[in-house]
Amino acid sequence: MKEELFVSGRNIPNIDPHLNIWHWQIPLYLFLGGLAAGLIFFAGLYTILNKEKEFPTAVKLASFIAPPALVIGLFMLFLDLKHKMYFWQLYTTFRIESPMSWGAWTLMAITPLSFIWSASYLKEVVPGWDWKNKWLDRFEAWVIGHRKQLAWIQVVLAVILGVYTGILLSAFNARPLWNTSILGFLFLTSGLSTGAATIMWMSKNHTERKVFGRIDFLLIVIELFFITHMLMGFQASTEVQIQAASLFLGGDFTVSFWVFVIVLGLVFPGVLEVLEIRGYRIPVAIPALCILIGGLIFRFIMVEAGQVTRYLY
Repeated sequence: MKEELFVSGRNIPNIDPHLNIWHWQIPLYLFLGGLAAGLIFFAGLYTILNKEKEFPTAVKLASFIAPPALVIGLFMLFLDLKHKMYFWQLYTTFRIESPMSWGAWTLMAITPLSFIWSASYLKEVVPGWDWKNKWLDRFEAWVIGHRKQLAWIQVVLAVILGVYTGILLSAFNARPLWNTSILGFLFLTSGLSTGAATIMWMSKNHTERKVFGRIDFLLIVIELFFITHMLMGFQASTEVQIQAASLFLGGDFTVSFWVFVIVLGLVFPGVLEVLEIRGYRIPVAIPALCILIGGLIFRFIMVEAGQVTRYLY
């Protein structure tokens, strides 16, 4: 009997044995993009509902976090680029079939809009603020007069941005862990949850905090449903996707995923929010901080674990 040994000649650095080209900048961008999307969404939503007075933190104060979050996130993307001097070419064309093209143009639209939105509230937030410029005063008056129309645009762009942070990964079909259509909705829900947690943490209004505590609890339930559905879908799919799910079900990412994302990032703050709703006095910073940290770790795990998975050659 003759034995033969077959050895693959494939040797591509940073791709074999697994993809390793996205580092800490990408998950940090995904977190900041989702957070900004959540804050912008709620600011626009409660403006459309004429609830500015009932929810001043959501509409006014928290919206000041969105612009720096987007700018830092864009800077993270820039750091990740290999050919940094050619980033502008993303804006010389639009490809409807390209998720990155959608993301680039959405960020181009929503970033200046977030600055305009928050700047229109400077006189209310900062006592004595004066633009000392007639043109800026006229522009501010126009923005204030058209806030509801701008709010509709913000809500639409925020949903696109939140979904895009997940589609950016799911578009890479060669990575089984990312190859699921539920990822966009999961990342959108997570971004809305981090936004709601931030508003809840910042608010000094008891009613507003209670409302956003309930909203965040609902989002946590939806997020847990999506994660369960994703893992069950993988388990009922092909061998490579079963192996992808096994990373969280006994594999290398089991402890980090279940301890920091599921328990500390979702279940624990969810329980605290239920206790708060039932009348117990819970320091709001604890569930809010857990949700933010859990959301950040979730993106780091998804980016890193996704690069480990691959289809068999």
